[in-house]
Amino acid sequence: MAGNYDDRDGMIWLDGHLVPWRDANVHILTHALHYASSVFEGERAYNGRIFKSREHSERLRTSAQMIDFEIPWTVEEIEAAKAQVLASSGLQDAYVRAVAWRGAGPDMGVASARNPVRMAVAAWEWGAYYGDAKMRGAKLDLAKWRRPDPATAPSQAKAAGLYMICTMSKHAAEAKGCSDAMMLDYRGYVAEATGANIFFVKDGEVHTPKPDCFLNGITRQTVLGLLEKRGITVHERHIEPSELEGFQQCWLTGTAAEVTPVGQIGDYTFEVGELTRSISEEYEQLVRA
Repeated sequence: MAGNYDDRDGMIWLDGHLVPWRDANVHILTHALHYASSVFEGERAYNGRIFKSREHSERLRTSAQMIDFEIPWTVEEIEAAKAQVLASSGLQDAYVRAVAWRGAGPDMGVASARNPVRMAVAAWEWGAYYGDAKMRGAKLDLAKWRRPDPATAPSQAKAAGLYMICTMSKHAAEAKGCSDAMMLDYRGYVAEATGANIFFVKDGEVHTPKPDCFLNGITRQTVLGLLEKRGITVHERHIEPSELEGFQQCWLTGTAAEVTPVGQIGDYTFEVGELTRSISEEYEQLVRA
């Protein structure tokens, strides 16, 4: 599959039905386009099976509730929609995007309680998120924007509005020749990359930021489980940026990123070490099991 995302062959599940890809459109006065009343999930299918599919469907509904709307499809119906899309795509390995939003209706101000909630699911081929970084390590910039205080925004929702600063930070990073940017939180602690959680290694132990103001990713939780099974000590804690100098390895986790080594963050460099490589390989084996 190639070309612009609005001009492709295939089918998209939209509000309960499969429709031709090019016909899956919304009105220009859709509330979500103006006020970010939208939530989404990014998922990957391996060998025809979506990894932790139900957990993603449950989180989609929870995210919607966090930003004050109810998705009128149950978890079982969302699961069936994803299965339909995947079957119609003919893909065994695919990226799956489920999205729900407040549509166009009688309200066009900030409040939109009377507008219908809509939902769509699409799937496409998407290779390594960071290109060849799995071999040499991704290069990250240091973002100027910070993850907000959870009293400011619902940080555990996978909400579209929370990604505005991520887009800005990633664009700035790419302009400097980097793949992504590492963001700090509102207190100045290390938080995450623009679309992935972050892990560090020092003297055989793992350190990762405490997800108290950013999304506790499903891939992050999966990797924590892999580390626990190995008996590796993990410190979930607040990490000062100055500590990066003492870390030897680093990797990112996310559905799109999977487990990707990091070779550089700003002026700090890291080796693509044995633990990073082995966790990446173990994750690959797990999702294809």
